[in-house]
Amino acid sequence: MNIAETYPNEVKAIFAKYPVKRSAVMPLLYLAQRKDGFITKDGMAEIASMLKLDVTEVASIVGFYSMYHDEKAGKYRMQVCNDLPCALRGADKFLEALCTNLGVKVGETTPDGLLTVEAVMCLAACDKAPMFQLQENDKVTYHENMTVDKTMELIEALKKAQEVKA
Repeated sequence: MNIAETYPNEVKAIFAKYPVKRSAVMPLLYLAQRKDGFITKDGMAEIASMLKLDVTEVASIVGFYSMYHDEKAGKYRMQVCNDLPCALRGADKFLEALCTNLGVKVGETTPDGLLTVEAVMCLAACDKAPMFQLQENDKVTYHENMTVDKTMELIEALKKAQEVKA
């Protein structure tokens, strides 16, 4: 995918906001990820070229932030915060029980391709753990004070919504 050709107006608007070109890296990455839910190596190379950066610099940003992805995953990414404050509120046990219920390990995608479960550090809701963010391409929703039962109900609702769309 050629980002500049696919999203010419958005790219132009991004560059208008950022007079120092390299500052546009994050919104360009977000744009590159919009279509497929992840950023290809070619997408990173294109962004690096547009901003006159090394591909490694762009890839390091993708690797650092939990909102960017360099691999295909399920339709939804469920990112469970399990850093120390969240773990103290039961996030590790929540994540383990959730994965058991789904029949996957952390980092895996459910057999139906609907959901990839990931562990991430700090989603800024330590007092509301267990919590997770649910990503679907360019949409993110936060779910706080969750239980495995409430989460499984949410997943069932996502499945039903997909069936309706199909």
